[in-house]
Amino acid sequence: LARAVRTMSNAKPRLKAAKSAFIRAMMAPGGQGHAATAQLAMAQIAKALPRFETESWITPKPLKASKVALLTTSGVHRRTDPPFRPGIPEYRLLPDDLDYAELVMTHLSSNFDRSAFQQDPNVAFPLQRLHELRAAGEIAEVAQWHYGFMGAIPSPLLLEECGTEVGELMRKDGVDAVVLIPV
Repeated sequence: LARAVRTMSNAKPRLKAAKSAFIRAMMAPGGQGHAATAQLAMAQIAKALPRFETESWITPKPLKASKVALLTTSGVHRRTDPPFRPGIPEYRLLPDDLDYAELVMTHLSSNFDRSAFQQDPNVAFPLQRLHELRAAGEIAEVAQWHYGFMGAIPSPLLLEECGTEVGELMRKDGVDAVVLIPV
């Protein structure tokens, strides 16, 4: 773990510069060179990312002994929560005792087909399936909280702050494993 932390610390200045270039490119007014500038900035980010050795730095608990949370990028949230805003890195807390009648989706992509979600919310937020795994003894416990993001964020780097916050919330909740439901 110390080696991984050192590697990331050494890469932070390069990542910060590349991230700033990308954000400037994304926020620049449209026009010639805008997409090319963003592509170059993404290439700088990829180049600045640290290389890790392939050995594992943790030994995970078996799932049968793990508390599991859900994290979806489908833009789901409770009806009483504010809708997701385009390009804004944010998340919504979803309690474990959520009634699916309270669940809405405000994912903003025009290419996103919501019909499967409307028929069965488990396709985007499989909370019932997670409880079935718990009942079958496949996992030890279902987390008290789960997390909804909207996936239409222009750069994963923009999620660093709220991603760190969610990681800390999961740590406090004692989460051992997360099921990522990318949409």
